[in-house]
Amino acid sequence: MRGTIKANILDFTAQQLKQIENHGLTLKQVENQLQTFMEGIPFINLTDCATIENGILQISDDKKQTYIKLYNSKLDDIEVIKFVPASGAATRMFKSLYRFLDTYNPSKESINAFINKTKDNTLKLFFVGLEKFPFYEAILQQLKKTCPNYNSLSDDDKKVCIVECLLGETGLNYGNLPKGLVPFHKYKEHTASAFAEHLFEASKYAAPNKKAHLHFTISNNHYNKFKSEYDRIKDIVSNKTDTTFITTESYQKKSTDTVAVNLDNTPFIDDDGNLVFRPGGHGALIENLNEQDADIIFIKNIDNVVTYQYEEDVANYKKMLGGLLLEQRQTSFKFLEMLDENANPTEEFIHEIVYFLQDNFNNILSEDFEKFSLKYQIEYLREQLDKPIRVCGMVKNEGEPGGGPFWVKHESGKISLQIVESVQINKEDPRQLSCLNDATHFNPVDIVCSVRNYKGEKFDLLKYVDYKAGFINQKTINGQDIKALERPGLWNGSMAHWNTIFVEVPLSTFNPVKTVVDLLKESHQISN
Repeated sequence: MRGTIKANILDFTAQQLKQIENHGLTLKQVENQLQTFMEGIPFINLTDCATIENGILQISDDKKQTYIKLYNSKLDDIEVIKFVPASGAATRMFKSLYRFLDTYNPSKESINAFINKTKDNTLKLFFVGLEKFPFYEAILQQLKKTCPNYNSLSDDDKKVCIVECLLGETGLNYGNLPKGLVPFHKYKEHTASAFAEHLFEASKYAAPNKKAHLHFTISNNHYNKFKSEYDRIKDIVSNKTDTTFITTESYQKKSTDTVAVNLDNTPFIDDDGNLVFRPGGHGALIENLNEQDADIIFIKNIDNVVTYQYEEDVANYKKMLGGLLLEQRQTSFKFLEMLDENANPTEEFIHEIVYFLQDNFNNILSEDFEKFSLKYQIEYLREQLDKPIRVCGMVKNEGEPGGGPFWVKHESGKISLQIVESVQINKEDPRQLSCLNDATHFNPVDIVCSVRNYKGEKFDLLKYVDYKAGFINQKTINGQDIKALERPGLWNGSMAHWNTIFVEVPLSTFNPVKTVVDLLKESHQISN
């Protein structure tokens, strides 16, 4: 398939116009996407990295217990949802093993020689820790069907059979599963998927009156697999946790897809004359999040789970973040209600709100605020208070990939705290690069949200998106270089205009499984 260059990028065929319509998009939206490619997306303007005492709270043990107690005292009187982005396939998790199957030639070298040549430490660790993986027994059982002469093979041939069994369509086919359904943990009597562990974890902190509501964003072609897993485990998890689970799911909307372009910014057209659309990234999920309505929404990625031994510790930090959110929300609501009751507040009361916004939400107000009339000061403060709130856990930076907390200057001149991805930063600018290198923390996607206003009405979250904070990445389609547009990230530009609090949490709360050998880490192994 080769892309062709159109003379006029807006000169679409009837077939392509039908495609656009079927995606739930308008011609104007596609034109705007193409215009974005042509103009480019400006880099974020960092003014400083957020650190302890400079945008990131460090909470004492005593204060932590206070917030946990507050959260526990309010839990049965509020609605809570745990929101889990779970559409990712496990393919990338097994990237090293796929590469091994594609490039290893047993007639030319041993596996050890291959590992030494490629310096593939992931592959080395996979074979060294093979018996510790939660799916090891499943592989052995499957090998009886797919490789009946397994026991007579050489050690290298056995290893090849194991990887083929793990990933092949006639074997376990784990690479084509959603990551959430891959076995992550091996207990005495059973294995547990990441999906199952999210249910167990939710029972610890997101189950008012012993009812836990979880919402998973999944791929629509994986719905039956998730349903089958839920049907298999729901009674087991309910009985063990004394919790009733309500799970719902949604799909990333086709209308959030973006058109792919050639490197010269003209639409990429396949051999059948079709436009090629690509998913708009996790930022598209702001629409899914916008459909959830609760007092508090916890956001956590599907692969960030732990075994039962560590769940209590993780849950306590979730409660701490939730308690802090409830405290700040209560104060915000109180101020808004008082502004409703008093059309002529005192200067002292105005300053009290200003200090609250500055000290708690790091909200840097307009330089001209003191020059505003009283009426406009009230309108301005109301606008600053009456927003969705997010409390984001931040862990110390130990080289993990992902977004980080920074102070950002917007086009309007306003400075605010934001979670920024490295792709948004101009690394050719020494000042920006210095800011990036000085960062002490990164975002593990450990977020607690308040999405209702002080009257109990749900905010329209789409009104708080910075639509200019997307990304343009270079990708390939069948070997041809193309450019892809991603929407503002869910916890980046999609939440750019929320009231934000960053809080340090320990690295023990962040245990993602990005590669298969991450399952060998202590937090994913059962201690005897």
